[in-house]
Amino acid sequence: MDVLHDFYSDTQTRPTRAMREAMLDAPVGDERHEACPTTNALNARVAEMLGMEAALFLPSGTMCNEIAIAVHTRPGDEVICTRESHIIFAESGGPAALSGVMMHPVDGARGMLTPAQVEAAVRPASAHAPRSRLLVCEQTANLAGGAVWPLAELNAVAETARAAGLATHLDGARLLNAQVATGIPAAEFARGFDSAWIAFTKGLGCPVGAVLAGSSEFIADAWLIKRRWGGAMRQTGVLAAMCLYALDHHVARLADDHALARDIARRIAELPQIAGVLPVQTNIVIADLSDAAPDGRTARAQLAEKGVTVTVVGHRRLRMVTHLDVGPANAAALVSALAELG
Repeated sequence: MDVLHDFYSDTQTRPTRAMREAMLDAPVGDERHEACPTTNALNARVAEMLGMEAALFLPSGTMCNEIAIAVHTRPGDEVICTRESHIIFAESGGPAALSGVMMHPVDGARGMLTPAQVEAAVRPASAHAPRSRLLVCEQTANLAGGAVWPLAELNAVAETARAAGLATHLDGARLLNAQVATGIPAAEFARGFDSAWIAFTKGLGCPVGAVLAGSSEFIADAWLIKRRWGGAMRQTGVLAAMCLYALDHHVARLADDHALARDIARRIAELPQIAGVLPVQTNIVIADLSDAAPDGRTARAQLAEKGVTVTVVGHRRLRMVTHLDVGPANAAALVSALAELG
């Protein structure tokens, strides 16, 4: 059956007609030589949005994370992050395969660490242990249900890491969701970090692209790795034009996704098939199945038969994500399908 109600992820959005038209007249050039004016404009705009000196257009958010890790670390170093971080569960072992680094996963509440946890995770200098080198935080916290790190807490963990001599990197895949949910500018969330990025292929609705930002020196190093890993492209202005369109037209509407996610959470919490729902702050709903429902994989298959897609993120846990291409009618179909699990 063709998917009719796609809550698998906000990565499933399709570019709107207006977004596609935005690329038709975009001036382009070879971005490898920084000769694409549209891509240059996007990089400059994102750098300003994140309070950074420079920025770099990349094909994906995963490449943003992996390049940042490669720039900030050396083989054998250790990266501190939460156990549920995207760099652990969804990047195919990239930190180990590409940068030769170890991960130090910490169990944080709702995908967030405390300064005390960061301080405890930093290893004393020793010839017998890896060097603690990088702290990675994720805003919003995906597997915590799109939870937003409070600004003061995010600043505190970044300050603790930097005081210990670590570099800091912010996985900002849904950073603009946090901005819209709180009214706090993205640059404020990124202030304590040496590098940060935003995605365009999630709630913003673009087909390709993410932009990584940092100091001019950091971006120069990132360019080297981008080319080494085959990420350098040519006339990227056709892609960057859609990203610029998204910044102009699709940021404020993220609030609609948040409202729909809250509505879904409220409605499914009343179903006997649902044991509990994590608090919803942005566009991600994570629900635990009760004993009245099948396990996660079986539930996903039953939902798919009704044209509804979700993600299984645990034996009895489902993730549902709202985005540009789902609305109230899709939400109603999702709730109805969940009510029929058994």
